[in-house]
Amino acid sequence: MSIYLDNSATTKPLPEVARLVYESLSGEETFGNPGSLHRLGVLAEKDLNESSENISRILSCKKEEIYFTSCGSESVNTSILGYVHQNPRAGKKIISTKTEHKASLESLEKLAKEGYEICYIPVDASGKPDLNRLSREINENTALLTFTHVNNETGAILPLAEIIEIRNKKNRNTKIHLDCVQSLGKLPIALSRMGVDMASFSGHKIHALKGFGLLYIKSGVRVAPLILGGGQQRGMRSGTQSAYLASAFALALEKATESIDDNLSKMQMIRDDFASQLQDLGIQILSPEGSLPYVLNVAFPSFQSETMLHCLEEKDIFVSTVSACSSKSKKVSYVLTEMGIRREIAANAVRFSFSRFTTAEELKMTIDAIKEIYEKYKV
Repeated sequence: MSIYLDNSATTKPLPEVARLVYESLSGEETFGNPGSLHRLGVLAEKDLNESSENISRILSCKKEEIYFTSCGSESVNTSILGYVHQNPRAGKKIISTKTEHKASLESLEKLAKEGYEICYIPVDASGKPDLNRLSREINENTALLTFTHVNNETGAILPLAEIIEIRNKKNRNTKIHLDCVQSLGKLPIALSRMGVDMASFSGHKIHALKGFGLLYIKSGVRVAPLILGGGQQRGMRSGTQSAYLASAFALALEKATESIDDNLSKMQMIRDDFASQLQDLGIQILSPEGSLPYVLNVAFPSFQSETMLHCLEEKDIFVSTVSACSSKSKKVSYVLTEMGIRREIAANAVRFSFSRFTTAEELKMTIDAIKEIYEKYKV
């Protein structure tokens, strides 16, 4: 029996999603191009519309405010680059932190080369932005704030309400983009009431499929398209749409949100017990208090990150070190170092990330495996 604890990197598709995709791909009339005028195209367009309606209902927004993309990174890129390029008079200053996902950081680096002022707010030991600094930095030249709702390495939750309050006091014209890739399906999201202007999502983080992302753009916010072509999706994102990927996402989103509060409570209890047992073994908890219980970042004394990862892998337990988007570089987590964690501790960091299907029994078996590893290898 394998134990998968790397759900922040990707999740296993739901059986219902797999069945839906199989039926769509093997059907005689379910493969059409939604842009075609014949019956197969009309059927595909109907499926797309139904998915859009279901997604917008669950996320509490208008159907016209959501766009289908290929992944969370594309949604992030489109939000950040597309907004500032479409609105040059909004200002030349953008505010963020250095603990964002690479999709955001690389977009900001690109804008810096174009002459934009990128202001990186420091984060504290809990991973939260310095709100006093944020208040001082927002001015009439600030076009955009871009932050991550839940950090993918530590589970730190953004103090969104406080950030919106500061924005409203300093410059209501400043737009807010929120990276919701790690919070979707785990925290309640009601876009019409959250106060953000753009938001990015990913399908494969909620037991849907890789190759599908979602972009929310509030009505009235103008964003330049990143991909040009046939003018699909009201000209915002060209390219033939996949009805089955959209249906798979809508189904996975519905399943993820139908018991979201109960799942959160369950994971809080399981994660807290797991963390307590790790601490009893002398393992340092790096995730801050109040973080999302679906993520637990810890440091193993005497074991570098990659060593512990492979020791656990030998026991069919799968975890990660840094973000999956950076793991091949073998670098110490920039997120942890920005939080003030010493490099020698960050070098021993391992991330356990859970899904709503993770069980207490799996975590007990993981604790037993860690004990065996320490007994065998620790000097």
